[in-house]
Amino acid sequence: MVKHLHRVAFVALVLLAALLGSAHATEQPLPIIFVHGNGDTAGLWITTIWRFESNGYPRDRLDAVDLRYPAATAVFDQPQPAHSTAADEMQQLAEEVTAVKQRTGAAKVILIAQSRGGNVVRNYLENGGGAASTSIAILCGAVNHGVIVSDTLLQGSEFNGASPFMRQLNATPGEVVAGVRFMTIRSDDNDKYAQPDGRFIGHPGTATGLGYDAPALQGATNVVIPKADHRETGYGAAAFAAMYKFITGHAPRTRGVVAEAHPVLEGKVSAFEAGAPTNIGVAGATVDAYRVSGKTGGREGKAQLHMVTGEDGHWGPFTAESKAYYEFVVAVPGFPVTHIYRSPFPRSSRYVNLRPQLLTKDDKEAGAVVYMSRPRGYFGVGRDTVSLAGKQPPGIAAGVPSVSTAKLAFPAQPARTVAAVFNREHIAVRTWPAAEGQVSVAEFTW
Repeated sequence: MVKHLHRVAFVALVLLAALLGSAHATEQPLPIIFVHGNGDTAGLWITTIWRFESNGYPRDRLDAVDLRYPAATAVFDQPQPAHSTAADEMQQLAEEVTAVKQRTGAAKVILIAQSRGGNVVRNYLENGGGAASTSIAILCGAVNHGVIVSDTLLQGSEFNGASPFMRQLNATPGEVVAGVRFMTIRSDDNDKYAQPDGRFIGHPGTATGLGYDAPALQGATNVVIPKADHRETGYGAAAFAAMYKFITGHAPRTRGVVAEAHPVLEGKVSAFEAGAPTNIGVAGATVDAYRVSGKTGGREGKAQLHMVTGEDGHWGPFTAESKAYYEFVVAVPGFPVTHIYRSPFPRSSRYVNLRPQLLTKDDKEAGAVVYMSRPRGYFGVGRDTVSLAGKQPPGIAAGVPSVSTAKLAFPAQPARTVAAVFNREHIAVRTWPAAEGQVSVAEFTW
């Protein structure tokens, strides 16, 4: 029996080594650092990290950076309150790479970036000395040639293909950096930021000077995922499969997520400065976690977590049930008390980041407001099943998926259950009175 168990363990090690492209069972795969996009957080990489883990990639080799001020400045090299220049982001990525290399002992890392994160990675490799520390760069929905090429619009923006920043990056022969393997992942024609017309950047009827293939790079392996929206090029299951095969040389065993019985959750509470989102932890924020009914959103007992964040804004750890639905109540001084309803968490994560939901003038005048949010993709009419309280909420246009949030207003009383649906993911939320500075959010995981 003991010999049999030893043999099973040995075979498992050999299979894991083959799965990760290692020559020896003891060889560790390179660490992966995930870089989010404009205005986003490390939390958007949760499902991608779960998929890597579910295929045997070690958890301690999967790292997601939280860029402190994730929104870009209007001009790439000019400071702006609560925003970051291209150089700011490059420096923070360089610091993260150094920290991960020191922690793991690895000589090089793999960088996977979404949207603006592609600019950060390319700038680091081209101008920050990052090529010496990087083996592979995977750029997903990256604005590698800008969202427009113009001498009059978005002047000086890092998103303008005519800006000095973008011209310098693309002046490199082959558009990639020697010594680093590059892959890009893009949509066929469904990426709102890779369109011939400027309607998604506020200039309908204006030619962008770009095509659907704008995220592709000369000298890279360029992958196309049909009908993926801008965010799904990085956070979707098909994107994961492309990443995994490029890194390991093998297709993943599964695109799904292997569940843990008792996932441990933790993350950071952040907020806004000067109207822009930040990933800087907020001290003194209160986080409560309730298990709720998947059918009604009603609480099933007392809070299972109650804590006040310290100086770093960290919350948790919280041991959850992998089949349970949860309500997280986030109270940040100066912001609405936000009730965030989430689907079950199949695996542990240290990137369950929380931000309060800002209220508009209309929201404040309503009795109660329910938002639905899809951070890892957009809502596509005709492509997706989308409903809130049994109907399609306003603001979701047909055609190219272009919005990741929607909302409906309700009377303050009586409090009610509101069903939010995105394809096969269903979340039930409860309404809370807007007059008391409270708001509900159904946040989809998938």
